[in-house]
Amino acid sequence: MKAKAKGSRIEREIVHRHEAAGIEARRVIGSGAFAYASDDLRGDVHITIGGRRLVAEVKARSGGAGFKTIERWLGDNDLLFLRRDRAEPIVAMPFAVYAAIINLEA
Repeated sequence: MKAKAKGSRIEREIVHRHEAAGIEARRVIGSGAFAYASDDLRGDVHITIGGRRLVAEVKARSGGAGFKTIERWLGDNDLLFLRRDRAEPIVAMPFAVYAAIINLEA
C-alpha cells in the first residue's frame, strides 16, 4: 500500500503543477487497476490543451534509478531527445520548459 500512496501523491503533485501553470489536468482514479482499460482509464493523468486530451503516465523512483542518467544527459539544455533504433523519439524536458511550451499553445 505504501507504493500506491506514493504513486497517488506524485500524480497529485503533477496535477497541481499543471493547475498552477494554468493547464487543465486531472488524475485518473483507479489507473493501472484494470487489465483492459478504456480510454477514460488509460494513463495516470489526463491533461487538456486546446480541447485535446493528452494521456500521461507518471513514474517516480526514490533513488532516481535511470532518471539520474537522463538528468545528466539533459544537463543545462531545454530538451533531450532519446531514440532507440527503429522507434519513435521520446522528448524529455524540465517541467518549466514544458509548461512554457504548453501555455504558448493553449
